[in-house]
Amino acid sequence: MNHAERMHKNLPYKSWLDGLKEAREENKKKIFEYNNLPPERWDECEKILRTIIGKAGKNIYIEAPFHCDYGSNIEVGDNFYANYNLVILDVGKVTIGDNVFLAPNVAIYTAGHPIHHEPRNIGYEYGIDITIGDNVWIGGNTCILPGVHIGNNVVIGAGSVVSKDIPDDVVAVGNPCKVIRRITDEDKHYYYKNLKFDVDDYLEK
Repeated sequence: MNHAERMHKNLPYKSWLDGLKEAREENKKKIFEYNNLPPERWDECEKILRTIIGKAGKNIYIEAPFHCDYGSNIEVGDNFYANYNLVILDVGKVTIGDNVFLAPNVAIYTAGHPIHHEPRNIGYEYGIDITIGDNVWIGGNTCILPGVHIGNNVVIGAGSVVSKDIPDDVVAVGNPCKVIRRITDEDKHYYYKNLKFDVDDYLEK
């Protein structure tokens, strides 16, 4: 098994061997084009983005700048939006569902290094897959660590460090990120804390 195959199997590998360095360099060219697209050509952004991301649904949009290692290990569903400064270290697979919103400065890190310095210093690293479900909103400056699964209909509060799995239908926040409450049907009537919607068209038909 070569090091590229080891990486895709979530095994320790060396990132400069077996075509991995060259794959990252090719992706950097696409990322550079995307991040330097003039505003008057921004209607081309989705077309370029689809050459970076391995698999994507309908209606995807990422504000520049955006950075990732390979791109090919990222899968997003329909109606995906990410604000400025999204960083995805996709040495492991990153799977993101439908209707997911990411605030600015979200970091998704499948990558890690051994705790002991000896294997770390000779270049071994690893990537463990991350999964984010449907209808998820992740607040600004959140960091998602290797191996995490975030369930459906979840809100992650700003500034969180998500190091463990988060179940469906909850609000979770903090470092380390912890569930603070469940999301209920009553929540649909409020747009911010105790402020109710003053319009009638805020529910899905």
